[in-house]
Amino acid sequence: MKIHTLQIPPEGKHIEGEDPSSVLELQDPMVKPSAGLSYILDVGLSDGGLFATGQLRSAFQLTCTKCLENFEYAILIPDFACQVELGSSEEVDLTDVLREDIVLALPAHPHCDWNGLNSCPGMHKLTEEPVQDEKPKPVWDELDRLKL
Repeated sequence: MKIHTLQIPPEGKHIEGEDPSSVLELQDPMVKPSAGLSYILDVGLSDGGLFATGQLRSAFQLTCTKCLENFEYAILIPDFACQVELGSSEEVDLTDVLREDIVLALPAHPHCDWNGLNSCPGMHKLTEEPVQDEKPKPVWDELDRLKL
């Protein structure tokens, strides 16, 4: 998202729009954008810099790390804020700053039961009690028999 600084009046400017999901440049096969990057921003100029505040929104199809099923995950950043120094150019590109905040909002280990509405089948497999038909072997027996 590029902003022309000469088009910003002294009182600031309100900007709304949506960029395509390709601006996020995600390389992870377990994270696929299912919507573009929507933004509602107020931008202004101050002391040789451009500031932007507002909210960001996007949606993704993630793969659960427990059951490997795909699920939808929406991201809303209600309090986005950034300040970028102005260079000699009349144009400031906020794409990297927007991308960074969205990527940081993605979960590191996504689970399909993140919202409490679903039940992850992979979680049940991990929490089931193992069947104990025989007495477990002592772990150190083989080491005790070792002659050094």
